[in-house]
Amino acid sequence: MKLDLILSGVGGQGILSIAFLVDTAALRRNLFVKQAEVHGMSQRGGSVYSHLRVSPQPVMSDLIPEGRGDMILSLEPLEVGRYLSYLDKNGVIISNSVPFANIPNYPSEESIYRSLFRLGKVVLVDAKAIAMKAGAPLAQNVAMLGAAIPYLPFEQSDFTRTIEEMFARKGERIVKANLQALEFGSRVGFFYKGLLDAGILAQNVFHVVRSLDPASIDISQVSPFANRLKERGEGLLTAAIGENLSCSVTSLASIM
Repeated sequence: MKLDLILSGVGGQGILSIAFLVDTAALRRNLFVKQAEVHGMSQRGGSVYSHLRVSPQPVMSDLIPEGRGDMILSLEPLEVGRYLSYLDKNGVIISNSVPFANIPNYPSEESIYRSLFRLGKVVLVDAKAIAMKAGAPLAQNVAMLGAAIPYLPFEQSDFTRTIEEMFARKGERIVKANLQALEFGSRVGFFYKGLLDAGILAQNVFHVVRSLDPASIDISQVSPFANRLKERGEGLLTAAIGENLSCSVTSLASIM
């Protein structure tokens, strides 16, 4: 079990909380961990990132060599570009689709999405929608961790105890909401991965999955769902789903 992970985002999005959750999960499995981060810019809403390395063997350096990263997990889509040189050619990008537009010339969302989809294995999810559905608007970082679980050497249960401990002082409702954000994020991540593995185009997967109600996603239905997409024609169905993404999310049953 080896993991070289780049975490990225903007100050205040909870990058270091994700790092803590992954670190703790690894230590509880008796794995070796090294971590390095830059967070001094967080007070100004600047770029924040962390190198996180997990291994069954002692880790010599806390910095990931360029071209060796297994994953970039980003809470801000534009920030992905800063760290692409660290990603292995077979690595995966898991990114929030919701921008944090902190510069006046921030690119359009569609131009960012097009650039990301050219990069290969990209999972682009709406962390804000997932967190809102869970009843915890501030839990977008937890939702993103959930979405990354299909590509991590951990299970959802590896994070639940730490989430319970982290949020215990805020009350049972907040604990449950964050656990729900992790659960919904995991459902989205597994469903997304299943459609990609079935050969559905990444941009079509994105349009389909972000239109779904995270609470309605049944991971066991990913194969028949992928077959239905292929039968109906990916382009026609995704266009129908995506033509009004500002409307409320659609239940999985209504599309099936």
